[in-house]
Amino acid sequence: MATKKAAKAEKETKMLKIRQTRGTPGTKHAHREVLRGLGLRRPNHVVLREDTPAVRGMVNKVAYMVEIVEETEEAR
Repeated sequence: MATKKAAKAEKETKMLKIRQTRGTPGTKHAHREVLRGLGLRRPNHVVLREDTPAVRGMVNKVAYMVEIVEETEEAR
């Protein structure tokens, strides 16, 4: 049984909306794999990911191909 504190922590999880702005032809294989790891498949595709250091690092690696649309407070 979850406690009230744990339930509240789940609701306060920050989320990132990430949009792919450029296509993958001509990019490094590792960068294409990072996009795939984020769940992005094509330009203008938007995904919602939890704001963690790992996700932030992935976004930084391919920053020239993605943008953070908005940071939301609600969890899915």
